[in-house]
Amino acid sequence: MTEERLSFQAEVSRLLDIVAHSLYSEKEVFLRELVSNASDACDRLRYAALTQPELSSDDPNLKVRLLVDKEARTLTVADNGIGMNREDLVENLGTIARSGTAAFMRNLSASGDAKKDVNLIGQFGVGFYSAFMVAEKVEVLTRKAGEAQGWRWLSDGKGEFTIGEAENLPRGTRIVLHLREGDDEYLEEHRLATIVRKYSDHIAIPILFGEGDDAKALNSASALWMRSKNEIKPDQYKEFYHHVGHAFDDPWLILHWRAEGAIEYTNLLFVPSTKPFDLFDPKRAHRVKLYVKRVFITDAAEGLIPPYLRFLRGVVDSEDLPLNISREMLQHNPMLAKIRAGITRRVLSELGKKAKDTEKAEEYAAFWENFGAVLKEGLYDDYEHREELLKLMRFRSTAGDELVSLEEYLGRMKEGQEAIFTISGDDIETLKRSPQLEGFRAKGVEVLFLTDPVDEFWVPAVGEFQGKPFKSVTRGGADLGKIVGGEDKPAEEKANEGELSDLLALLKLTLKDAVKDVRPSERLTDSAVCLVADENDMDMHLERLLKQHKQLGMDAPAAKRILEVNPAHPLIKRLAERAKADGAATSLDDAAWLLLDQARIVEGEALPDPAAFARRLASAMEKGLAV
Repeated sequence: MTEERLSFQAEVSRLLDIVAHSLYSEKEVFLRELVSNASDACDRLRYAALTQPELSSDDPNLKVRLLVDKEARTLTVADNGIGMNREDLVENLGTIARSGTAAFMRNLSASGDAKKDVNLIGQFGVGFYSAFMVAEKVEVLTRKAGEAQGWRWLSDGKGEFTIGEAENLPRGTRIVLHLREGDDEYLEEHRLATIVRKYSDHIAIPILFGEGDDAKALNSASALWMRSKNEIKPDQYKEFYHHVGHAFDDPWLILHWRAEGAIEYTNLLFVPSTKPFDLFDPKRAHRVKLYVKRVFITDAAEGLIPPYLRFLRGVVDSEDLPLNISREMLQHNPMLAKIRAGITRRVLSELGKKAKDTEKAEEYAAFWENFGAVLKEGLYDDYEHREELLKLMRFRSTAGDELVSLEEYLGRMKEGQEAIFTISGDDIETLKRSPQLEGFRAKGVEVLFLTDPVDEFWVPAVGEFQGKPFKSVTRGGADLGKIVGGEDKPAEEKANEGELSDLLALLKLTLKDAVKDVRPSERLTDSAVCLVADENDMDMHLERLLKQHKQLGMDAPAAKRILEVNPAHPLIKRLAERAKADGAATSLDDAAWLLLDQARIVEGEALPDPAAFARRLASAMEKGLAV
């Protein structure tokens, strides 16, 4: 037999290094991962055999076997599932070929946070590598259903693996672990039985110890989701979540119910307590498994779960869909659409209950930090459930560090306030320093911080909440004059009205090609100037966002903005006094451009001409020092 020696993909080598250095807090979870993979292989064969019955006709009773050889010190996990060919072995055991590889490796904790790393590895579906926690060498013998040629994969987990042909193999996969010194406990039947009952009792195919018809069943082999809720212990739910979600965290919310009526289906769904690694994958695909009468169909049924609920993990089992339904037929199946509608209503209802539970506000806040940005997608994806989703929304705001709901915001609105004010940006700390907020703070008006890219799209789609429109503080007039508040503070002396008019005219003339308008500001109290978008122009943050994602050409001309000046600021008052002097248009030319560049810098925009800015600044400093 000719063997081929190959190297692991770089990401796998790093992952194996982490595993080899005691990543798992409990070694025994390696068996859970291998049994879970074996169960998945059996599920996939069962589905394939619906249209190609010959694939399983030679051995139709699907099962997982645990075999030990104490003399050779090997533990074997064997299944008669779909099996693998050479290409499958290279892709599944030599590379991390799924989308999101780069993000996965970036997220592996450089600081050695084992809990975080375990969760990421489990979610990535590469739990096979946990075998190297207890094995100094791993051998995989496998033959794919429908193919005659078998294959052997072998590695010590240190950078390379070999693949060669193998003859006379049964269908399926046998993973042979050559155990390390000190790990002989995994050769004992009672120890293996304890691990299986702890982690894998819910798996719906038999897990047997030994060969032949007398082999002992180690699990109950019944579909957990079909059992009554009062028969299921919390640990069983948790372990099923670990299995079905390839996760290591505990579920935050468990939803187990049976829908009866025109169509019947059973659901066991989980909301994770940590973010799945692929949450923001561009495909926006969910990971909920679809079964029909306990037969696995697919874990990628398009249309089963709305994209904005893609963080859900679990199982949906239909009694009414045909067993031989294809993945293509699922896309346009009206029965699946009804199941999706029922799941969406139930999940949003349960999340609504959590959101209203003030005693556990911190729990909901943690959920929101994990999945709020995804839920917001539903505000423009799903008009039918928009009202329920709006009630689930939470925001950071200028009112403090606590999350605020839209209903709470409305309850705190000031007299004369006619809009829900927002400000968009990349991070809260930068937004807190924005000059556009100064006047709102002075009036005691709360402003919501919008820092998720999706905010730029759902806000214009929704438009208003309970009759109050959303309005960005960086767009149009501030409307602060109508709002009651801040009157107890003495009004600062402003520039002479006539002198200010002259200054505004001079600034407009000088900056005519760079700004849309120059006007006095209601929103500024401490800063001299700021930039705002006109009422009907694109928001400044949205424009930057679209350019970053190449939705606008990087060389596309930026929309002209309005330069607002603070009539009470000492600098503006001084410039206004000088605006009437002869030759002011020339003497204040540099000052006009410096004001504009100052406003650009505060907004985080790149200066169009940094050299000119440096020259003007040096000139202004020189004149100041000469006085």
